[in-house]
Amino acid sequence: MNNSLLSLLHLTDPNLPIGGFSHSAGLETYVQKGLIHDTASAKEFVVQMLSQNLRYTDAALVSLVYNAADNHNLKEILSLDDQCTAVKLPKEMRQASHKLGLRLMKIFQPFNKSELIDGYALAIKNQEIVGHYCIAFALYAHSLNIKKEDALSGFYYNAAVGYVTNAVKLIPLSQQSGQEILFSIQDLIAELVQQTVDPDEDLIGMCCSGFDIRSMQHEQLYSRLYMS
Repeated sequence: MNNSLLSLLHLTDPNLPIGGFSHSAGLETYVQKGLIHDTASAKEFVVQMLSQNLRYTDAALVSLVYNAADNHNLKEILSLDDQCTAVKLPKEMRQASHKLGLRLMKIFQPFNKSELIDGYALAIKNQEIVGHYCIAFALYAHSLNIKKEDALSGFYYNAAVGYVTNAVKLIPLSQQSGQEILFSIQDLIAELVQQTVDPDEDLIGMCCSGFDIRSMQHEQLYSRLYMS
């Protein structure tokens, strides 16, 4: 068996204990406002988050960091981390990305040593950069010899599973309905991977402002189950 496949499964495991279950990416706001209330509206949220948000933010940065790692360019990686901070306007989303990234590094760092990863970790420790999940994800995918296309597929799928799991809990939906959504977006994920393999750097941050607004509103919800 190819070890890179096992590494990909490990890196993208939805049950990886990094705290992803604590974050809804603004979905909780949509549900409380009645904007997402059934399988169809939940699927639309997932589709739009993947194609109109992650494609131009975290997933694009995964691809660019992977390229920078190919060139052993730590300076570029740190610059991309700064870009990640800049495109995450809601405070909760910046905090979530930072916390998930640190937890991912805590798990993988002892077993995956590299000069680039050590340099990235040192820059976070010295507060030169914030440190983000998508940046750390790309660095470990590269270090583990996971092909870029496979890493992007796993990244998109992991995000989709998180959205669906939260929708099942919040709306609520049946587990079967959640699985139907995941089956229905397989072709979309494959298409997004091809679009993200060589992203346009000028489009970084070109995401829907509605998602940012709902994430900001989440901070003021009367009751919350999720941290974001």
